[in-house]
Amino acid sequence: MKKQTPQNTNEIVQNLFHDQFPNAEVKFGYVTVPAGERLPAEGTTFHEEQEYSFITKGKLIGESGGELFEISAGEASFIPAGEVHWCQNPGDEPVELIFALVKA
Repeated sequence: MKKQTPQNTNEIVQNLFHDQFPNAEVKFGYVTVPAGERLPAEGTTFHEEQEYSFITKGKLIGESGGELFEISAGEASFIPAGEVHWCQNPGDEPVELIFALVKA
């Protein structure tokens, strides 16, 4: 069975427990970013929570707070609440990461 390429960010980002605990202080999930995929597809995104991520597989490039970055498997990142950002998988294999969004 061939896995179809996700069509939007909501198909890529998997939020765990959000429906069970909508007012939780921490949102926890994982992301599998297909090869060549950019999140968001155009422009930038931001959220009201602090974002903590840990890359378990692959490498991402992107921009956060006006600064370019590169992060690889075994590394963690922090994006402050409200900071605009984007990322892209420049490789030929999926990137996998675990994240926590923490209320600021």
